[in-house]
Amino acid sequence: QLSPWGGNIDLLFEDIIPAIKRNQRVVVLAGSEKGANILISQLEANKINAQLLNVDDTLPESGVFVIPTFYSAGMEIIERNLLVIAHKQVSFSKKKKKTNKNEAFNSLEELKVGDYVVHFSHGIGQFDGIHRIETGSIAKDYIKIKYKGSDVLYVPVTQLDLVSRYIGSAGENGPTLHRLGSNEWQKAKTRVRNAVKNIAKELIKLYAERRKIKGFAFSEDGELQRDFEARFPFEETDDQLKAAYEIKNDMESTVPMDRLLCGDVGFGKTEVALRAAFKCICDGKQCALLVPTTILAWQHFLTATERFGNLPVKIEMLSRFKTKGEINKVIKGLKSGEVDMVIGTHRLLSEDIKFRDLGLVIVDEEQRFGVAQKEKLKTAFTSVDVLTLTATPIPRTLNMAMSGIRDMSSIEEAPQDRQPVQTYVLEQNNAVLIEAINKELRRGGQVYYLHNRVESITHCAARIKAALPDVRIGLAHGKMGEEELSKVWKQLLDGEIDVLVCTTIIETGVDVPNANTLIIEDADRMGLAQLHQIRGRVGRSNRRAYAYFCFKRGKALSEIATKRLEAIREYTAFGSGFKIAMRDLEIRGAGNILGGEQHGHMDSVGYDMYIKLLGEAVAEEKGEEKPPAYSECTVDIDVSANIPEKYVPSLSHRLEMYRKIADVKTKDDKIEVIDEFCDRFGEPPKEVLGLIDIALLRGAAERNQISEISGDKNEIRLYPREFSPEIAKNLLEKLGSGVRLITSEPVHFSIKIGMGESPVKILQTLAEKL
Repeated sequence: QLSPWGGNIDLLFEDIIPAIKRNQRVVVLAGSEKGANILISQLEANKINAQLLNVDDTLPESGVFVIPTFYSAGMEIIERNLLVIAHKQVSFSKKKKKTNKNEAFNSLEELKVGDYVVHFSHGIGQFDGIHRIETGSIAKDYIKIKYKGSDVLYVPVTQLDLVSRYIGSAGENGPTLHRLGSNEWQKAKTRVRNAVKNIAKELIKLYAERRKIKGFAFSEDGELQRDFEARFPFEETDDQLKAAYEIKNDMESTVPMDRLLCGDVGFGKTEVALRAAFKCICDGKQCALLVPTTILAWQHFLTATERFGNLPVKIEMLSRFKTKGEINKVIKGLKSGEVDMVIGTHRLLSEDIKFRDLGLVIVDEEQRFGVAQKEKLKTAFTSVDVLTLTATPIPRTLNMAMSGIRDMSSIEEAPQDRQPVQTYVLEQNNAVLIEAINKELRRGGQVYYLHNRVESITHCAARIKAALPDVRIGLAHGKMGEEELSKVWKQLLDGEIDVLVCTTIIETGVDVPNANTLIIEDADRMGLAQLHQIRGRVGRSNRRAYAYFCFKRGKALSEIATKRLEAIREYTAFGSGFKIAMRDLEIRGAGNILGGEQHGHMDSVGYDMYIKLLGEAVAEEKGEEKPPAYSECTVDIDVSANIPEKYVPSLSHRLEMYRKIADVKTKDDKIEVIDEFCDRFGEPPKEVLGLIDIALLRGAAERNQISEISGDKNEIRLYPREFSPEIAKNLLEKLGSGVRLITSEPVHFSIKIGMGESPVKILQTLAEKL
């Protein structure tokens, strides 16, 4: 059972026990007081004496100490003989409620003071923290946003759903801030609305052309398919099952599939793709799996061969590993239909490759193919089902999927036994790196040491050998022949190499579950998606993995490199591929589906609003019914509504929970949020429950076209957006007795609060009635 602080006790022991043996002082930051007490009892049950301390207490010279507070990262201070393990490092929070794909990129918990945000009604401003405003005995929390000049907006935390992080590439000085009360924001939205209309027309044309093409409708799953899926030796995650269902559903339609399957490295995309491949083969069609590198082709070939086992499926590989004679034999088999599935590099796109009856094309890591190859893909397989797999979708692809042009499935759930990769960004320090290598080798593991310059890679390997004479070192780089490389991979898999000194060639290498430490020199020279992809080479087993991203000592990093390294350090949790793609989009700019001229438009309103307006334009062009205009409701009632710092000390966690409260629209949402508070922070105080009740009431009021709810200790007032006899009759019927209609301007409904009556109880009753 996971305790409220979310800790995996075995994982914690992996750090604590060696530290105790070294006579180090160990401090574990356990998040909350409840979590700290549970942790102490768990440690004592495992014969480790631990003492509870407060933040202000003096730290004794030796022992294990638990402090009920949060911090973003742990540290080791060798001179002070101190190891600090942060709550975040040992945290495996409960499975999160699924959010829609747009919300996944909006996470406000990552906000820092000074970051740019977009308010739905007021435009672009700068986040200036959470501020508590007290009126008498009533305390409420607000998000402060600074606008142009001295303009300031205080947004109640129950309305955080109206605020999103600004994502755009507006240069070093940031985007232009708007002035409150002016029409600048409305003008910017109108300009973008007009600009996206042409794009919408073009998209609808492309979409219509694709719909006209008649593809093959695969038959529903049969006994063979069910048997194949049942043979999978691991338990599938819910996301894997959902993605497989969506893909197979597309395949059963006559419209050719064009689906993007996103999932972080090691989340099981290959298994989902193989299920689609088997469905294709069961109907007598051929399947082609297109990969960017020969090494990856080889790995997929091994995986597929093992997975299909003794089933009567003929799988072949087409790459430089093959002799000319073998290649000709495969080409002949594809033409005659003897080969059911072929796995290969862009060689599959050559003119001499002809299929007898191709039914499905799977493209792995689309972003690694060149423009010409992508164009060839489009023209070569127009009427064939296409499934694209990606771990970090490049902004352009993400842009397309997000705006509904391509279908997208996502696997956001990690396999149960996986742990996030512990990531460090540091100046190159050979002593630290040699210790990191030693630490991995002591536990019987292997190390990737990435030195991305072929001309000096041998010198780098010699340097490591000089420091660690007994270590077996291997080399891998792009100038080596295929046979030589394949021999190196085999030695690595067989455990004959301790440290592989390599270039970025490992980015799409084979899986080596025993390699769980990664060191990258000059990490500042690499792209964010690439760093994330390479980090995915480690942590592919149930062992904790470590990644060290280094930059030259004393080097002044460019702003982009700094942002990149900050992002890679920040996004260590599972499922970060999406967030990394969004941050990459923020750093590099979005590009656009149909050309770069849209940059300015997107930057003027932020990615979120741009995609929203594009979606509206596409829906309008399709002739779909317009969604009702968003009805914003403000609630200002004399009820204490905040998350006390004593209850949730971390600002990022408070922001995260405020956002979740703002999204409460139904009774089920309310129960789910209260459950999460109980799980993570203990029983919520009355201020938090008041906040949740206000959010629930606001959601119900918006659905009933109420624009404002205000009140004091004597009365609660509800102001409708528009007034008509029908609206009045409907609301009076819902609210029942005790409600008066006040017809003097502005027209509103009044509910008197009796002596001793609880405003919170009235709020709850109102929300239920509405």
